[in-house]
Amino acid sequence: MGEAGSRMSATLHAETLSLQAPGANRRILRAAVLVSGGALLVKAAAVLKEVTLAGLFGRSDAMDAFVVASLLPALLVNLIAESMNQALAPTLVRVQETEGHARAQELLWSAMGWMCALMAVATGGLALGARGILPLLAWHFAPGKLALTIRLFEALLPLAFLAGIASNCTAVLSTQERFGLPALAPAVIPLTIVAGTCAGSGRLGIWALVWATLGGTLLHTMLMAGMMASRGYRLRLGWPGMTEPLREVARQYGPVMLSGAVASGGLLADQAMAAMLPAGSVSTLAYAGRFVSVALTLLAGAISTALTPYLSSMIARQDWAGCRHTLRTWTRLAALVSACVAVMLMAGAHGLVRVALQHGMFGARDTAAVTPVLALSALQIPFFVTSRVYYRFLVAMRRTDLVFYCGLINLVLDVALNLLLMDWWGVAGIALATSLWTMSTLLFLGYWAHRLLAQVEG
Repeated sequence: MGEAGSRMSATLHAETLSLQAPGANRRILRAAVLVSGGALLVKAAAVLKEVTLAGLFGRSDAMDAFVVASLLPALLVNLIAESMNQALAPTLVRVQETEGHARAQELLWSAMGWMCALMAVATGGLALGARGILPLLAWHFAPGKLALTIRLFEALLPLAFLAGIASNCTAVLSTQERFGLPALAPAVIPLTIVAGTCAGSGRLGIWALVWATLGGTLLHTMLMAGMMASRGYRLRLGWPGMTEPLREVARQYGPVMLSGAVASGGLLADQAMAAMLPAGSVSTLAYAGRFVSVALTLLAGAISTALTPYLSSMIARQDWAGCRHTLRTWTRLAALVSACVAVMLMAGAHGLVRVALQHGMFGARDTAAVTPVLALSALQIPFFVTSRVYYRFLVAMRRTDLVFYCGLINLVLDVALNLLLMDWWGVAGIALATSLWTMSTLLFLGYWAHRLLAQVEG
């Protein structure tokens, strides 16, 4: 009876996703609207957080230290957990459709166990090597500022585990076509940070931000685990052996993780080079980047999340006409909308920074420093958002090797452009370098997506 129920559930799920391309695009649009709507509310909470932090800490040494200290835990989440999501989702959809819920649950337990084991090794290595690694990222910091950075980093390491598990839960829910509440749930993190820092910054200083960040991330993880359990996937770590679906995930995971490592190397290079510039440059880059991240999350994040289950299903059914229609529709839509957003953000950069951040310790000189960095960072938006459509297609096609090669090219370009442009424009040059290499990403991924599609069709 249980096996029959699992097969019936898998059949119904397959029928739900087995749509003609125009119908699939409508479902993708609905999912993207849900994700972007939830993300918009989350970003509203994040803006409140940034306003609060700017007033409490400004572009101080303590804020510089926190930005650098939180960088590596966040990169571990992107490198290990997000890479697992990208490798797992297409296979999980296929197993759900062809082998049933029980086998999909088994695959999930194995993948999450694997992710947590890798995270344990990585965080342990970073904890042991913190005093050697962090000086490389912040070698221009004064000794006291560097010592504070190391202490903050050690306290923030649990973030990697908590955020990694929450990320996996979100990816599983997307394969079940559950987008709205998972997109809204991260709002608990900035809201907790606002409450915690307002209550404790006078007594604890920057440490109030550390404890509030950990507490908010824990609440988010608990929420996501509960949502996933409500869809029939309990949070559990296991290892039933190296099954064929898990081997498939493993084959894709390596290149995706390497690509993430290369991308992380670019982010680390940006932060390290910003630390070579005058004091406050790291915070300047971070403040500008957070505005741009709002647009990228609302657009690129929503499109990527919405496309994944549908492209995976089309590829599993070899619906190449549907894939081509979806790529054409969504690259055009993504380019149009994101270009409009980029122009508005660039035109309104000064007013946005002044209204959102200029109060307390964040003064007019700080606004003048952040504004050009924000304007140049916004150039990347249409290129990055449009490239995500091709990126998700290549991952669903299990050509993660191409994603790795693209990341390698970008890292070389990032470092070279940083060295060239920061001499002319300082931290604004680093922002411009990022925008320039996103253009190469779009060209590379678009070329290979269309070439692969032509091969399978012909």
